[in-house]
Amino acid sequence: MTRLAIQGVGYTFLVLGVLGLFLPILQGVLFMAVGLIILSRHASWAENLLARLKSRHPRADELITKAEDLAESWTTRAVDFIRKKLS
Repeated sequence: MTRLAIQGVGYTFLVLGVLGLFLPILQGVLFMAVGLIILSRHASWAENLLARLKSRHPRADELITKAEDLAESWTTRAVDFIRKKLS
């Protein structure tokens, strides 16, 4: 259940990112990066794409790594919160 929720959030961010490439209101690249970071834990294609992005842009590697650590802590807290509410 929680894995599906996390994947749903990741794919939602990817869709918002694609929309953001065409709409001036949304930051497309930012939403796509967040979606890839979230999905990289569960989808190998996202992990490979993120690794390729890190290798092509070494200056972004540190920022992406920090964002991955932050996403990990948020995801852990969200899963704990959901489990607490469901039990």
